[in-house]
Amino acid sequence: MSKRDYYDVLGVEKSAGADDLKRAYRKLAMKYHPDRNPDDTDAEQKFKELNEAYEVLKDDQKRAAYDRFGHAAFEGGGGGAGGFQGFSGAGGFADIFEEMFGEFMGGGGRRGGGGRANTRGADLRYNMEISLEEAFAGKKSAIQVPTSVTCETCDGNGAKAGTQPKACSTCGGVGRVRAQQGFFTIERTCPACHGQGKVIADPCGDCGGAGRVRRDKTLEVTIPAGVEDGTRIRLAGEGEAGLRGGPPGDLYIFLSVAPHRLFQRDGANIQCRVPIPMTTAALGGSIEVPSIDGGRAKVTIPAGTQTGNQFRLRGKGMSVLRSSARGDMFIQAVVETPMNLNKRQKELLEEFAKESGDHSTSPESHGFFKKVKEFFEDLTE
Repeated sequence: MSKRDYYDVLGVEKSAGADDLKRAYRKLAMKYHPDRNPDDTDAEQKFKELNEAYEVLKDDQKRAAYDRFGHAAFEGGGGGAGGFQGFSGAGGFADIFEEMFGEFMGGGGRRGGGGRANTRGADLRYNMEISLEEAFAGKKSAIQVPTSVTCETCDGNGAKAGTQPKACSTCGGVGRVRAQQGFFTIERTCPACHGQGKVIADPCGDCGGAGRVRRDKTLEVTIPAGVEDGTRIRLAGEGEAGLRGGPPGDLYIFLSVAPHRLFQRDGANIQCRVPIPMTTAALGGSIEVPSIDGGRAKVTIPAGTQTGNQFRLRGKGMSVLRSSARGDMFIQAVVETPMNLNKRQKELLEEFAKESGDHSTSPESHGFFKKVKEFFEDLTE
């Protein structure tokens, strides 16, 4: 049976660049990989064909020879290809596949130190709620995190005191094994030691051979001034301990800022709605308002203040993260109508109402009713 054209195998044009070849190979390799198609001889054959094609076309010299002589360039010195004798040796496919797929096969790619698996501990998440005042000023807080820590009895190696893990007899201590599949050699994580390169004949009684145990760990967390809702703080190496001496994961603290009874935050600024007595709004005056730093601020209210008017207090807002600056505070006036008036108060207001019957002292009302009058006049014309 004649071989298929390598470009057809990968489903690319002859003008395809290196990135196009790599993408096409990656997609098809995932589709036809034997681990995804157990006992499927057709998929296995396509997988071998695919790797053979990519091995040639990814190499500029081999590709040039193939473009000139076709498959004859790799058949027993035919076609005058000048020294292309098959592929680059056993293990070539493993190099290709691991380079592009990393941990797809569970091996995590090539590693130093004999190829042993780097069983890093899991990252952890801790949710913390803080007040707006704490977000403004920052704080230090002690937290308790349920996690896995290195077993002190065996010092994390998983073996019983007085013993040591032994080199895995299946992989010879390298953590990976090779299997011949026809023309190709495929390298995989050792199934006996799971990539560790060592096995434990006599496990530690405290950790059961895992090298780690469950504990509640107390940590001190520094919350910087100016943090916002949703801020994430990373504590490197404070996650779960790795399996059998592997490196620990990280701890991520997710902050949420509780709603405040007086203030609403808007980035570095603070909004505050303040009720203003009707008389103060009409005649003018001053009021005192609290600030987020625990102090008080005096606000001058000009005569004729209306609901919705804003007054800005510079530098009275939130702290800015990693800065000495502060935002501003905005006071929104809400003019309050008096209630439960006594007889004298009612008389005074009635006198005031008579004096200002044309709404001339209330510019917004005056303008509105003027427009209403003009509207009805237009209807009667």
